[in-house]
Amino acid sequence: MAKYQFSVQVVPQYVREQSSPEVGVYVFAYTITITNTGEVAAQLVSRTWNVNDSNGLNEKVRGLGVVGQQPFLKPGQAFEYTSGTRLRTPTGTMHGSFFCVAEDGEKFDADIPMFVLDALSGTGIGGSHTLH
Repeated sequence: MAKYQFSVQVVPQYVREQSSPEVGVYVFAYTITITNTGEVAAQLVSRTWNVNDSNGLNEKVRGLGVVGQQPFLKPGQAFEYTSGTRLRTPTGTMHGSFFCVAEDGEKFDADIPMFVLDALSGTGIGGSHTLH
């Protein structure tokens, strides 16, 4: 049986110049690297995000592709993009998944590891995860 697998790495960053802490706006950027670590070419079709602030507010975000694209990755190929989010608190977390379809029609999800958004340190804590 073929192996269907994307690995996902995340590097978050606080964007001080776009934030307004005095009115509760904290802006974060995150760079995602998706690598096809499986044996079959596949396309990233959609995404689901769970965005959580430190007050317990949870926002679920769903959409097609990433940054307007639905990358098709052959084994060993990677796709990198940068996007962002806003929180009402200086810290929070994000995690989610990418829905993918292999060229042979097999469907699979690639987990996006939970990562920390932290305006107090100026960075975040990234993660990486591989899903089979």
